[in-house]
Amino acid sequence: MHMLTPENTLPADGAGATLVGRAWTPGHAGGPGGPSPVVLRGDGVYDLSAAFPTLSELLDAADPAQAVRAAEGRRIGAVAEVLANTRADPDPGQPHFLAPADLQVIKAAGVTFAASMIERVIEEQAKGDPARAEGVRRTVVDAIGTDLRAVKPGSPEAAHLKSVLMAQGLWSQYLEVGIGPDAEVFTKAPVLAAVGTGRQIGIHPKSEWNNPEPEVVLAVTRRGEIVGATLGNDVNLRDFEGRSALLLSKAKDNNASCAIGPFIRLFDETFGLDDVRRCELTLRVEGEDGYVLSGSSSMAQISRDPTDLVAQTLNRNHQYPDGFLLFLGTLFAPTEDRDHPGGGFTHKLGDRVSIATPKLGALRNVVTHSDSAPPWEFGLGQLMRNLGARGLLGR
Repeated sequence: MHMLTPENTLPADGAGATLVGRAWTPGHAGGPGGPSPVVLRGDGVYDLSAAFPTLSELLDAADPAQAVRAAEGRRIGAVAEVLANTRADPDPGQPHFLAPADLQVIKAAGVTFAASMIERVIEEQAKGDPARAEGVRRTVVDAIGTDLRAVKPGSPEAAHLKSVLMAQGLWSQYLEVGIGPDAEVFTKAPVLAAVGTGRQIGIHPKSEWNNPEPEVVLAVTRRGEIVGATLGNDVNLRDFEGRSALLLSKAKDNNASCAIGPFIRLFDETFGLDDVRRCELTLRVEGEDGYVLSGSSSMAQISRDPTDLVAQTLNRNHQYPDGFLLFLGTLFAPTEDRDHPGGGFTHKLGDRVSIATPKLGALRNVVTHSDSAPPWEFGLGQLMRNLGARGLLGR
């Protein structure tokens, strides 16, 4: 993994951005170390745990950006120094960045782009076999085309298209959530299970057809207010999910299979929801075999507005008292062959994955198997004990 630096990590206008996240901070004044909410300022990284023990509490402030500016904090190092130690094997005695999520539930919306929706249909029809995908792709595209952006989910036009496709025997559960009234929203990872930038990202060792999914991730409060955004990699096991949609949990939720970061950019006078709607994400995969894959995902082509996806996640039927992070889905679905004709794209161990957009910076990870990545051991119980030992509970 290339060393993380401000130049390859921060937003293009990073000096004016309000960037918050989490970092592991060494012990202070004789006390134990632990994870802390942090803010990036011009002269360094500042620990905000004295004012906000958790990132969830910080984001729940009436005006998070203003609350961060008002909090004094404790400087823990220069941005470049902390980034340099943010890697697969960080020095535990020095600060390093973590995924910018703690008590928030990590949710994900699927099949929110027309092009990737078609690929989900192809996975289903191919039964998870990449060798069959190209033939199925031609059949599906001939029947339904490639441009479904004009079809508004839940509209009368969508209902008519559904009836036509059902008559042809081509209706799919993915088309149901892609153009039907109800979005697909699922739990991507348990609380505290996400990995941050610079860390290894896990692929199930039995998967033979998989790919990265570059996505914008919203930070949402318990009241349903969108207060910021970051980047995410919603690793997709195309063979597992293609065999059966009931394997979604096994396809999506494995050790180290959810990467988020590098930081949450809070909404302020320099960045807002319209900037999210205009985000152009780039993806680059560099293999140890010399292979390079470049891709992109444009938020301008999303089928459902981010506010609709948030409303379908948090409402009178479901609440999130500590807020949640919401992956918005991706336009990216690789179809090019990596090793041989008809084999499609799949990850190899050691692939370096970079997801970037000018307003949010870059999220960088290296692919490994989920059973080889560092095991997830720091859960809610340990977090509560750690906060207690640091005297941060009950404030």
